[in-house]
Amino acid sequence: MALPSTVDAREHGLAGDGVTNDQPAFQRLVDAMGAACAMDGRPRVLHMPAGRYLMRDRATLWRSGVSLIGAGRGVTCFLLANPGAPTTPVPLAWFTTAQHRAGRDNHLADLTFAHFEIDGSGVTTEEYNPLAKGLGLQYVRRGLFTDLYIHDTAATGFGCDFLQDTVVEGVLAERCGRQDTGAEMGGAGIGIGIGGWGLAERLTVTACTATGNGTNGIFVELQREYWPPPRGIRITACHVEDNRFGISDWGADGLLVTSSTMVGNHEAGFDVSSQGTSSVGGRGGIVTGCVIDGNVRDGIALGNTPGPYALRGNRISNNGRYGYWEHNLEGGDQEAAADIVLESNDIRDNALDGVRIDAAVRDSAVLGNRIRNNGRRTAGPAEGGGEGVHVARLSLTDEGADWPPDGHRGKQVRVGAQTALVTFNTETELSLAPWRPGADTAWADGLPSAGTAYRLPAGPDVRAGLAVAAAVMRPQMHGNRIGDDQRPKTQTHGLRITPEGSWTGGQAADNDLGGNAAAATLFETRPVGGRWRDNDE
Repeated sequence: MALPSTVDAREHGLAGDGVTNDQPAFQRLVDAMGAACAMDGRPRVLHMPAGRYLMRDRATLWRSGVSLIGAGRGVTCFLLANPGAPTTPVPLAWFTTAQHRAGRDNHLADLTFAHFEIDGSGVTTEEYNPLAKGLGLQYVRRGLFTDLYIHDTAATGFGCDFLQDTVVEGVLAERCGRQDTGAEMGGAGIGIGIGGWGLAERLTVTACTATGNGTNGIFVELQREYWPPPRGIRITACHVEDNRFGISDWGADGLLVTSSTMVGNHEAGFDVSSQGTSSVGGRGGIVTGCVIDGNVRDGIALGNTPGPYALRGNRISNNGRYGYWEHNLEGGDQEAAADIVLESNDIRDNALDGVRIDAAVRDSAVLGNRIRNNGRRTAGPAEGGGEGVHVARLSLTDEGADWPPDGHRGKQVRVGAQTALVTFNTETELSLAPWRPGADTAWADGLPSAGTAYRLPAGPDVRAGLAVAAAVMRPQMHGNRIGDDQRPKTQTHGLRITPEGSWTGGQAADNDLGGNAAAATLFETRPVGGRWRDNDE
């Protein structure tokens, strides 16, 4: 069949009425266009006019040189469903190593996917299947994915791997990973496997939004532990909210994250760790100019990396535990991270320590940061029940309470047999996080009845600006302001070295550690060696 450069789907048997199964006609048309491109070397464009195109019970195998262009989000919509094949994942388009022998020598090229919506709410598999994505392409060269709205998929929404010379821009991914418990592979809004092209994968992810997704908002993940972590990946001007993790680096080299907002995520706004399939953490990355605010637990969680890593010029604030947390997970790299740089960040109003070091670091640099007004979790234990206690979907109110504002941030409140995490509180009301990303309630087992008894634990007595609870070797600490200017003050100490921590060698100079609630320093382990001078207390 001779095909022009641009083909109208309606002229080739697709109904777009939301009832007719358009998948068979869609597959035939993609095959024909791919064959035509292979024959004459001219890529084709498949235009999808306004309509709702039902893709039922089977994924469409994609072909090189075939672009898919809709009439706009909400105008052209692909409805994914598997009522007749409950064990079968149904991404809109797929081309994978396992199913189709995709690889460097068998890849897709010259693709544009633009201006349409993918609704994955009609796909439910009997068991979680990471292939139940919105898009699932591997090994793509010269790809452009732009202005896409992908939502309610059982697994990852945009789940494409090994993208060379490719741009992903303006993708909105909402409530993807419906069937992911948080411990499965995939389940992200935008999840990109990396490493298949070798030392460099030239990929830009920009102006994307990911909200309410089961695991990550956006992540890059090295797919084989023996592959070298690739360079060339950038994430810029993105927004991630209400995901388990906001943005995650699970195996890149030199990931650049800039001008992005990471807010209200459940575990961390930004994560570097060994949680990916290869158990390899990222290294050499730079995070700059970002707002990392109001995450339920940590702002930045970094570990399982040999280093280096640099975080410069970010606002890291109002998080429910630590602003920055250095730690290692079991199963990943445990060596001391080298050359971790915290420079010119505004680290403030976090619930516990502004910066917490729970894994060994060497040759780190803490330069010119403002670490202030942390330790907001000051409230003592509290309990109540009966008249005056009211529970809503995302809040608990005790009319008789008199809590310090924000004093319960990050605590776990027990209400009857259920628990929830506090994101903020007034004198009488606790604001609560959803029980999982994308949920509209804090209560997995149903709303507790009015008057149900509740209990809150006490906050810790010591909450430092910078707390060291592991080996810190040869650090450089210069020009930081670590204090508290609130009334009442909540950050008890500027610098704390715990009994588990140590500080060996290095330099600490020209830091202002004055104005904390209790003292400038708390050395439960004394620092050893190095130079300490001109620090104001």
